[in-house]
Amino acid sequence: ETLHEVTQIGKECHHGCAIKVQVGQCIMPKEGIFTRVLVGGTINTGDEISVV
Repeated sequence: ETLHEVTQIGKECHHGCAIKVQVGQCIMPKEGIFTRVLVGGTINTGDEISVV
Protein backbone atom coordinates (compact mmCIF):
# COMPACT_ATOMS: atom_id res chain seq x y z
CA GLU A 1 0.00 0.00 0.00
CA THR A 2 1.25 3.47 -0.85
CA LEU A 3 0.04 6.95 0.03
CA HIS A 4 0.26 9.90 -2.35
CA GLU A 5 -0.78 13.55 -2.19
CA VAL A 6 -2.14 15.00 -5.46
CA THR A 7 -0.07 18.08 -6.30
CA GLN A 8 -1.36 18.90 -9.79
CA ILE A 9 -4.13 17.83 -12.14
CA GLY A 10 -3.39 18.48 -15.79
CA LYS A 11 -0.31 19.91 -17.44
CA GLU A 12 0.14 22.09 -20.49
CA CYS A 13 1.27 20.11 -23.51
CA HIS A 14 4.74 21.03 -24.79
CA HIS A 15 6.27 21.04 -28.28
CA GLY A 16 7.47 17.57 -29.24
CA CYS A 17 5.13 15.77 -26.82
CA ALA A 18 5.65 12.00 -27.22
CA ILE A 19 2.04 11.24 -26.26
CA LYS A 20 0.72 13.61 -28.93
CA VAL A 21 3.04 12.05 -31.53
CA GLN A 22 1.89 8.50 -30.71
CA VAL A 23 -1.82 9.09 -30.05
CA GLY A 24 -2.61 12.18 -32.13
CA GLN A 25 -3.56 14.39 -29.21
CA CYS A 26 -2.10 15.04 -25.79
CA ILE A 27 -4.08 13.72 -22.81
CA MET A 28 -1.99 15.53 -20.19
CA PRO A 29 -4.04 18.75 -19.96
CA LYS A 30 -7.15 16.82 -18.85
CA GLU A 31 -5.95 13.42 -17.62
CA GLY A 32 -2.46 13.96 -16.22
CA ILE A 33 -2.26 13.56 -12.44
CA PHE A 34 0.89 14.33 -10.48
CA THR A 35 1.48 13.26 -6.89
CA ARG A 36 4.00 13.48 -4.09
CA VAL A 37 4.80 10.11 -2.52
CA LEU A 38 4.12 10.18 1.23
CA VAL A 39 4.48 6.42 1.84
CA GLY A 40 6.37 4.42 -0.77
CA GLY A 41 5.65 0.93 -2.02
CA THR A 42 4.86 -1.02 -5.17
CA ILE A 43 1.98 -0.11 -7.49
CA ASN A 44 0.92 -2.50 -10.25
CA THR A 45 -1.32 -2.14 -13.29
CA GLY A 46 -4.88 -2.95 -12.24
CA ASP A 47 -4.42 -2.01 -8.56
CA GLU A 48 -7.39 -0.25 -7.00
CA ILE A 49 -7.06 3.31 -5.79
CA SER A 50 -9.14 5.16 -3.24
CA VAL A 51 -9.44 8.83 -2.40
CA VAL A 52 -9.10 9.66 1.29
